[in-house]
Amino acid sequence: MKIYTRTGDDGTTGLLGRDRVPKHDLRVEAYGSVDELNAVLGMVHAHDTGKLFGDLLPSLQSSLFDVGAELATVEPKMLEKLARIADPDVARLEGEIDRLEAGLAPLTRFVLPGGTLLAASLHHARTVCRRAERRVTALSAREPVSGVLVRWLNRLADLLFVMARHANARAGVADQAWEPQRGN
Repeated sequence: MKIYTRTGDDGTTGLLGRDRVPKHDLRVEAYGSVDELNAVLGMVHAHDTGKLFGDLLPSLQSSLFDVGAELATVEPKMLEKLARIADPDVARLEGEIDRLEAGLAPLTRFVLPGGTLLAASLHHARTVCRRAERRVTALSAREPVSGVLVRWLNRLADLLFVMARHANARAGVADQAWEPQRGN
């Protein structure tokens, strides 16, 4: 099977259960941002050379494939066949946040994204996740989208932030507090 089909050469792409749509369609933007997040998490996983997060990152990547498939599917009968994100998945993210945050100093100020390479990569993933969340909410304003997807992406961004702080703490690198720049 060849990787190229030439079917998208006219600027359209196919959704599952629907005719072709422009590649700039809100639905394509939404699942494309989720795909980008998945790729960034692959980079994060490559930076996790000490396996600080174990199987958590590949598990999140698998869930992102489920999210992308759901966003790319508009046919109700096809949606029924998919593995879909549900409320227990949101609760699982919350459990991970609580577990990782338990050993961290409480936040009293905004922190600058950075620190170790792993933490900086996690902060990058968090910002891509927030963009994916914005794309999904834009789509949901126009077409039906499961509300649990928005909750899950929101919680995932929170988890990625806590993971970045945890990575810095485990490496002995302090989070750098944001200091507002005052005019002269």
